[in-house]
Amino acid sequence: MAMTAYLDVDQGSDFSVIIDLQNDDGTPMNIGSATLQIYSQFRKSYNSSTAYQFTCEVVDGLAGSFKLKLPGVTSSTIKPGRYLYDVELFDSQANTKNRVVEGIVTINAEITKIP
Repeated sequence: MAMTAYLDVDQGSDFSVIIDLQNDDGTPMNIGSATLQIYSQFRKSYNSSTAYQFTCEVVDGLAGSFKLKLPGVTSSTIKPGRYLYDVELFDSQANTKNRVVEGIVTINAEITKIP
């Protein structure tokens, strides 16, 4: 079962968060395989055709650590509000995918607009 995490993104600001994955027994999940890729999208609703992408990068594969990133130039174009997201691991060798994180992303409105 996927872990739940709630994310707050300030519109117009660079965003990043490190997430540590664990196996069911509490040990770090090994995500360091060369055949493993991490994907993440968020949408206004489950059936929304508009999706936004987080950039995903492994920080420490053996420790199960990865980083989700969203640049300010991208977040500035997203309407403030609540969105649903998840993170999936895709193993290209085994042709399997596994949802490991899910939750809500809140885009907080930017007030100051710097030219």
